[in-house]
Amino acid sequence: MNVTASSATRPFDWFHSLGHKGKRAFAGAFGGYGLDSFDYQTLPFGLAAITAYFGISSGEAGLLGTTTLVVSAIGGIGAGVLADRIGRVRTLQLTIAMYTIFTVLCGFAPNFETLLVLRGLQGLGFGGEWAVGAALVAEYCQARYRGRTVAFVQSAWAVGWGLLVIVYTVLFSVLDEAVAWRVLFWVGVIPALLVLWVRRSVEDAPAVTERRKKAPVRGSLAGIFRPGLLRTTLFAALLATGVQGGYYTLFTWMPNYLKVSRGLSVVGTGGYFALLIPGAFVGYVCGGYLADLLGRKKTFLLFSVLSAALILLFVQLPYGANGLMLLISFPLGFSTSAIFSGFGAYLAELYPSELRATGQGFTYNFGRAVGAAFPAVVGFMGAGGAIALGAVGYVIAALALLGLPETRGTELPESVVAQEGS
Repeated sequence: MNVTASSATRPFDWFHSLGHKGKRAFAGAFGGYGLDSFDYQTLPFGLAAITAYFGISSGEAGLLGTTTLVVSAIGGIGAGVLADRIGRVRTLQLTIAMYTIFTVLCGFAPNFETLLVLRGLQGLGFGGEWAVGAALVAEYCQARYRGRTVAFVQSAWAVGWGLLVIVYTVLFSVLDEAVAWRVLFWVGVIPALLVLWVRRSVEDAPAVTERRKKAPVRGSLAGIFRPGLLRTTLFAALLATGVQGGYYTLFTWMPNYLKVSRGLSVVGTGGYFALLIPGAFVGYVCGGYLADLLGRKKTFLLFSVLSAALILLFVQLPYGANGLMLLISFPLGFSTSAIFSGFGAYLAELYPSELRATGQGFTYNFGRAVGAAFPAVVGFMGAGGAIALGAVGYVIAALALLGLPETRGTELPESVVAQEGS
């Protein structure tokens, strides 16, 4: 059923419309994703020090990032299935606990091989948190506010990222690099506190819980490949592949690129992120409002084009143009983040209740796994100019939209049976 997508009469009507339980669910998903970002970014920011400490090549350094993303895809798909079977909140607790434990253990790694294994295991929790949290919040939302509400959850990535930049700048300014990268991982213990709060305060949307009990199919990978959903699943996975391939190529290598290729200090590198991360936060929020205003597909297309163009401009500027690169940081962070804002609402609207987290978990994390090959390719080719390959991902994303429907203003499908009968 379609409903009119109207603008809110007040800026935060979307939040008030969630109700008491929905607000708690929002807080749990926001905190989980923000701390997910914090723990994930420990590797990109510590990568130069880790490379020097273990004496590894740039290709091996890239393998650390790729392994995290590939294993996170497995974790994300598994968490999606689990969330449709045992509930969103219980699965959310498990994913937060997992990425917390293995992030801390990374700081104790005695060699590259151990770090590679631990970082991969961290990816299991990292991959699962987003899909579960997005489904949880989407199920509390009114249709007309869904894009912006889930986008605010997505904006937590920039908050966690910004917090990590502050911690990174302090640690690497006062400690020797050989110690600082380990402490950076150890600080990742913070999310453990969130698990306790979620366990006590957050619960699944009541209507969804009831429907899940009665559903003929729950959390089945086969279910999202049935004839009625196969096309959707394939093109949604391609969309996620393009967006994440471009994004992770850029941001896995950016700290290393700024420090090694551009010769910037720790403080100088932090200056770029001081503009890029606020741009990312504003982009996440604005992207959600645009998804409600323009529609999901037009918003994806707009930011695919902008992101590809800005990446090419950023890395191809001459080496004497660092000041111009600094100015580009804000719009680059804005566009590459705004494109993510629509995912939570869009994927939720594409799948029925009993397959929603499974569909979100599979498509988003399949894209993450395939997109993970991009940073590795850049690593073996060398950073700098090759990082522009990330722009190719956004072209792929734009093409994937040709096979997907527009869902702005639609109610969430309630069940497989209801969807087939509509």
